[in-house]
Amino acid sequence: MNIWIAIGVTAVGCYVVKVVGLLVPAGALERPLVKRLAALLPVALLAALTAQQTFADGHALVLDARAAGVAAAAVALLLRAPFLVVVGAAVVVTAGVRALTG
Repeated sequence: MNIWIAIGVTAVGCYVVKVVGLLVPAGALERPLVKRLAALLPVALLAALTAQQTFADGHALVLDARAAGVAAAAVALLLRAPFLVVVGAAVVVTAGVRALTG
């Protein structure tokens, strides 16, 4: 597939999604279930993206330095560390594991 066709299809798809969002009645958006789903959906998508980028290489499961970094970040989160400390812990552990394993 030509790259410009893919870009065009993506642009049209994004526009259609925007228009469909504008056509949804306001009453439907005020329902408690819709509000709860709208609040949780970005978190679920971010978690799925993080898991896919961390543990997958094509169709294979990979456990490497990135997994250790995510584990360190999870521990820091459980200890209620500030966000910068969480990110710093993940970076340091990932870099340390990569340095030790080559």
